[in-house]
Amino acid sequence: MTTLTLEVQRKLGTAVERMPAFPQSVQKILDLTRDINCLPKDLVTVIEKDPVMTMKILKIINSAYYSLPAKITSVNQSVVYLGLNTIKNLALSIAAVGMLPRFNTSGFDIQRYLLHSLTTAAVARQVAVQYARGQLDPSDAYIAGLLHDFGKAVFAQFLAHDFHDALATSRERGIPLHQAELEVIGADHALVGSMLATKWQFPQHLIACIRDHHNLEAEPTALMDCVRVADQICRKLSFGEAGNAWREDEAIVAPQRFGSFEAVIEALGDLEKIVSDAQTFAQV
Repeated sequence: MTTLTLEVQRKLGTAVERMPAFPQSVQKILDLTRDINCLPKDLVTVIEKDPVMTMKILKIINSAYYSLPAKITSVNQSVVYLGLNTIKNLALSIAAVGMLPRFNTSGFDIQRYLLHSLTTAAVARQVAVQYARGQLDPSDAYIAGLLHDFGKAVFAQFLAHDFHDALATSRERGIPLHQAELEVIGADHALVGSMLATKWQFPQHLIACIRDHHNLEAEPTALMDCVRVADQICRKLSFGEAGNAWREDEAIVAPQRFGSFEAVIEALGDLEKIVSDAQTFAQV
C-alpha cells in the first residue's frame, strides 16, 4: 500500500471535496434498494419527488436504448416493465454521468471514458450472472463497473496538469496508467475513486472493490474478479477508452474462476448490443 505524503493527501482531499454529492434522491434510492424488503412504491415515491430525475429516466426508457413496445409515461410503469434493480442502476448512471466534466485540459477523452465505463458495467453484470451466481448481486457488479475508474474523472477535472503528465508517461513507456499516476501524482485513480465512494456513503464492499481493483495483493472477491475481467474484456475489444490501453502481456485475472480469457468472451456471446446500448445511453 502506497504511503501518501501530506501534500498528496491535501491535493486528493481537496479534489474529492470539490466533486458534487449525489442528488439526495439517488442516495435514498441506494439506501432503499439495499433492503431486500424494499417495495416498488417506495422507490417510485422517491424518484417522483425529483422531477429532473423523473424526466431523465422517462427520456431514456422511451429511447432506442430500451426499444420498448409502448411509450412509458410514469415511473411506476417503468418499474413494472424493467424492475427495481434496472431503475436503480439507471438513476445511478444518470447521476454519475451528470457529474462528469464536459471539458478538461488533461487530454482525457471523457466521452470515450464514458463508453468504457458503461460497457464495463454491463459486462461485469453479465459476468456476475454467468460466473458468480449466488456469490454477489449482479447489480453491485454493474455499479462497481460503472464507477471503478471514476477517480480518473476527478484527476481530469481537478489535477489536470498532473494527470496529463501521467497519461503521457503511460503511453510513452507502455506502463499501466495507475502505475504512471503513482509516479507522477503520488496516488492512483483507484484510491481517489474510493475516497469519492466513501464521500457518497457507498457500502464498504463497493468502496474496497474500487480502491483495490489494481492491487494484486488485495484479497480477491467475486465482485473484484468480475469487475477486473470486465475491464480487461472492454479494453481488449476497444469498447471506449480510459487512458489505459490493453497490453498483450497482461495476466488474466482469476483463471481459476474464468478459465481462458477467450472462453469467457465466447461464453458472453455477442457483446455488440452492450456497446450499442452504451452509445445510445451516452447520447441521450
